Amino acid sequence: MNGITQPILVLSEDALRQTGKDAQKANITAAVSVSEMVRSTLGPRGMDKMLVDSTGDITITNDGVTILNEMEIQHPAAKMIREVAKTQEQEVGDGTTTAVILAGQLLKKAGDLLDQGIHRTTIVKGYRLAASKTIELLNEISQKISLEDTQELKKIALTAMTGKGIESSKEKLAEIAVNAINYIACKENGTIKINPDDIQIEKKQGGSVSDTELIEGIVVDKEIVHSAMPKLVKNAKIALLNAALEVKSTETDAKISITDPEKMQAFADQESKMLKNLAEKVKDSGANVVFCQKGIDDLVQYYLAKYGILAVRRVKESDMEKLSKATGGRIVSNVNEISSEDLGEAGIVEEKKIGEDKMVFVRECKEPKAVSILVRGGTEHVVDEAKRAMDDAVLGIASTLELSSYVYGGGAAEIELAGKLRDYAVSIGGKEQLAIDAFAESLEIIPRTLAESAGKDAVELLVEAKSKHESGNKEYGINVSEGKVDDMESLGVVEPTKIKVQAVSAATDVAEMILRIDDIITAGKSSTSSTTPPGGGMGGMNY
Repeated sequence: MNGITQPILVLSEDALRQTGKDAQKANITAAVSVSEMVRSTLGPRGMDKMLVDSTGDITITNDGVTILNEMEIQHPAAKMIREVAKTQEQEVGDGTTTAVILAGQLLKKAGDLLDQGIHRTTIVKGYRLAASKTIELLNEISQKISLEDTQELKKIALTAMTGKGIESSKEKLAEIAVNAINYIACKENGTIKINPDDIQIEKKQGGSVSDTELIEGIVVDKEIVHSAMPKLVKNAKIALLNAALEVKSTETDAKISITDPEKMQAFADQESKMLKNLAEKVKDSGANVVFCQKGIDDLVQYYLAKYGILAVRRVKESDMEKLSKATGGRIVSNVNEISSEDLGEAGIVEEKKIGEDKMVFVRECKEPKAVSILVRGGTEHVVDEAKRAMDDAVLGIASTLELSSYVYGGGAAEIELAGKLRDYAVSIGGKEQLAIDAFAESLEIIPRTLAESAGKDAVELLVEAKSKHESGNKEYGINVSEGKVDDMESLGVVEPTKIKVQAVSAATDVAEMILRIDDIITAGKSSTSSTTPPGGGMGGMNY
C-alpha cells in the first residue's frame, strides 16, 4: 500500500451541502425576502398582490396567509416563514402579515449581530428573554373588555376588516360579526367560551357586499329534492337524519331466484311498502322538514312530497351538526327510533335562489347556538375578499374575548413595547442586551411600515410617536389615513391582545429555529423526479 487513503463518500455526488455562515446567510436571506414581499400589504393603505397560478387563475388580495399559500415557495427556510402565517391564521385568524414581517425583521437583525461577531446562541437567548418579557408587557398594557361591550367589539371587527377592499360596507359587516358572536357565545365558570366554527360563513356571487346578511339559523347549500315539495314551511318541525331513507342492500352477497311473475310483483310491492313505511315514520314523528345526511329514494321523495314534507338530502356532516345546534334537534341514526322529542324547531324553512344556485334557509330559530352569515359580492374577487374580511372580523372578536383584552392598533402597542424592552435590556446587560435591543427594533417595523404606506417620512413619524409614548400617551400610533401620529383610542383602532401574543411567539420560534441551523444538506436529484428545482431544491423561489 502506498499510504493514500481512499476518500469516503457519505453523501451522493450530486447532493448539495451548505455549512456554517453560508447556511445561515442563505436561510436568513430567503426568510427576509419572503417577509419583504408581504410587507407592503400591511395596514389600511397596504397594497394588494395579484397572484397568477400555473393555470392562469387570478387571486387579488392583501391577506398575508393567502399570498404565501398561493406562492410556489421552494426554499426550505422560506417555507418555514409561511408556516408562521398558517399558524397565526389557525390560532387567531388575523395578524398573519404582522407575524411574517416580525419574523423576517428578527432574522434580519440577527444577521447584523452575527456580522458583529455575536454568537447565535447568545442571540437566541436574548430573543427568548425579549419574547417572554414582551408577552408579559402585553398583558400589562392591554385594556379589559367583556361580551357586553358591543361598541368596543365592533371597533375590533372594523380594525380587522380595514384594508380588505370593502370599506363602504364595513360598518354593516362589523355589526353582523358582533351579533353572530353574541348568539354563539356562552359563559362557563366566569369565562367566555366561543367556538368560531359555530358561525357558518357562506359566500355567493351576486348582489353587492351590502346585501350580506346574518341568518338566525343555518343556510344549507343544497336544494329541495322533489319539485312537488313545499318551497316554504312555517313553524317548522325538523328531523335530522344521518341514516339513508332507502332500502338497505344486504352486507352479504345474496342471490334471489324468482320464477313466478306474481312473486316478482310481490317482491316489488314489498320493497315499495318498506319505502312508504320510511316516509310514514317521518310523518308520524310530526316532522314537516327533513335534513338527511345520506340518500333519499325516489319513492320516499314522492311520499314525503305527498305528505307535504320538505326534504333535503346529502347534507354535509358539519352542516348537520350546526343544524342541531341552531334548531335544538337531535341527529337520529335510525328512522325507526325517531320521535317528536328529537325534532328541532325553526320559524321558517324556505328554498331561495341566490345567484345561480338554490339554497335552503333555516331561519328564526329560537335560541340558535349556531348561525350563518351569507356573504355577497358583485364579482368573484369581491366576494372572496369580503368573505376573508368577515372571517377576520369574527375570529378577531373571538380572540379578543378569549383573553378578554385588546391593545391599541396603528403600531401604538409595538412602540410602547419597544420602549419598555429597551429599559429591560439595560437591566439584563451583557451581550444579550444587544439581542433584546434588536428585538425592540424589530417590533418597530410595524409602525414604520404603516408610516411608509401612508406616503410620509417614516423616521419623522416614528420619532414623533416615540416622543408621545415617552410622555405617557401609550394610545398614540400612526394614523395611516391622514399620515400623522394620532390617538388610536379616539379613532377606534384596536386589536385583540392575542394577535400580538401569537405573532411574537410564532415569529420568535421560527427565528430561533432558523438561527440554530448551521448545515443544510439537500438530497441530489432522484432519477425518477423531474420536479426538483435547480441546485437540488435550493434555487430560491418560483412565483
